[in-house]
Amino acid sequence: MSEFSTGETDFLLDGRPVRLLSGALHYFRVHEAHWGHRLAMLRAMGLNCVETYVPWNLHEPRPGDFRDAEALGRFLDAAQEAGLWAIVRPGPYICAEWENGGLPHWLRGRARTSDEVYLGQVERWFRRLLPQVVERQVDRGGPVLMVQVENEYGSYGSDTGYLRRLAELLRAVGVTVPLFTSDGPEDHMLTGGSLPGVLATVNFGSDARAAFETLRRYRPDGPLMCMEFWCGWFDHWGGEHVVRDAGDAAAALREILECGASVNLYMAHGGTNFAGWSGANRGGGALHDGPLEPDVTSYDYDAPIDEYGRPTEKFRRFREVLAEYGPVAELPPAPPVLGQPDEVLLSGWAALSAVLDARGGAPVEGPVPPGFEELDVDRGLVRYEVDVPGPRQPYPLIARGLRDLAVVYVDGERAGVLTEDDGQLDKPVAGPARVELWVESLGRVNYGPRSGEAKGITGGLLHERQFLHGVRATGLRLDALDSVAGLAFGEVPGDGSPGLYRGVLSVRGAGDAVLELPGWTRGFVWVNGFDLGRYWSVGPQRSLYVPGPVLREGGNDVWVLELEEAPADGPVLRLRAPDPILLDPRPTS
Repeated sequence: MSEFSTGETDFLLDGRPVRLLSGALHYFRVHEAHWGHRLAMLRAMGLNCVETYVPWNLHEPRPGDFRDAEALGRFLDAAQEAGLWAIVRPGPYICAEWENGGLPHWLRGRARTSDEVYLGQVERWFRRLLPQVVERQVDRGGPVLMVQVENEYGSYGSDTGYLRRLAELLRAVGVTVPLFTSDGPEDHMLTGGSLPGVLATVNFGSDARAAFETLRRYRPDGPLMCMEFWCGWFDHWGGEHVVRDAGDAAAALREILECGASVNLYMAHGGTNFAGWSGANRGGGALHDGPLEPDVTSYDYDAPIDEYGRPTEKFRRFREVLAEYGPVAELPPAPPVLGQPDEVLLSGWAALSAVLDARGGAPVEGPVPPGFEELDVDRGLVRYEVDVPGPRQPYPLIARGLRDLAVVYVDGERAGVLTEDDGQLDKPVAGPARVELWVESLGRVNYGPRSGEAKGITGGLLHERQFLHGVRATGLRLDALDSVAGLAFGEVPGDGSPGLYRGVLSVRGAGDAVLELPGWTRGFVWVNGFDLGRYWSVGPQRSLYVPGPVLREGGNDVWVLELEEAPADGPVLRLRAPDPILLDPRPTS
């Protein structure tokens, strides 16, 4: 048993000063069979602590339907076995470039405020989740040193009563270790997001001295800590791949440590947004009220340990810096990689309409289009159907308030693709006509004032200026396709039609692999029922990571949900081993 506390200038473990050298590693972005390896990689970089968020929506996709909330406890046990302390950030909001910032789509009340309906739902969740944190606190012999109150609340609101209620709830369920908040090093963020008597930490990517000077204006005493040192960044679909120079990042890390501060690398190992859990951001500068910017499947983050768990040049540079502040462990053996590549021409196919009929929710009809939330679709798509009356001359067809992307069919023929920025079909539609719009959510906003916004067609369907009523809608959740048992597959049509494609990958030497999708447009891939996540030809991500534990020797079932257009010259997938490591990560000093 140990006691962890905050002194006037230092963290104290059993009364002795200790510096936290932590790294963010989210258990939900790493296959559980790889937890041990990734945690050992943190030790090998010179870290003594691991930090993780907890995504509420992953563990309670429907009210009262709890799914493996015990994963957090198993991860904390793995961290202790690896010789690491742990910092837990349970939310309820986490940001994390995760769908809806971790908040369930079904929430009622005003999220992230002291609204009683919302707080009641949070309390129910925390009482279900947090006992496994409480029993693993350092004062009970476990690894947990600190627990966060909300997350970067000063970037969102100023309801200090809400933060106080959350802190009281954490104490009420048994959290005895120090609580903390984390915010940007700006006046309004620190005043809006901090609490008296609760340790305040700051998040930044550079200029440590200036950041800590700002923090000290509000908190003259207490340990200094950068709770998120942004040593890399994330990518958006259709954007450029983001990297940060390893030498620049190492210099910024050194500056933090020279200030006498503790640090949490965000991210030490990013991992992967499996199963369509990627969030989205809004552009538009500081207001975050501009165009939707959906996040890619990879959460590599240009971290020192890459998506495949390999050490990078940034790892080597960080290891040199951290070695001056504590012990550095040996590198663990790398997980196996795929032994022999394979290529498969998928031979089974089911039309989207057939998949929807078999696995979709109950159809809903009403005067206006229902949102994804009304149809209980967290991740997935919705087919909207509406009739254009006639006879009438051609008029523009408009999906008003579309979020996020729709493939449109008029009388069974593809008519175009609509987006949030361009919700009008290029070619006018004459009546009578039957219109279908297959709308996909590209990820709910995870940060800023537009987090929590609805998905689907939020403003109605217009024919010229006239609303079209009598809209029929059917939702398809992604998790409904984690198994294809009972679905009827026919021959591949040969014209690139969207739909659910199926085939078998042959594996010799199961291990971590890269899945390439030449000529595919946009959709999702499952291997043996494991959803690898979204692919999209707009880039910058061009392939998907396949964790070795997902594969098995011999035949491996693979299915692809293509939502727009499959390869015209045949639906081919290629599986290969990752590129070899091209550097020696040992310190040069």
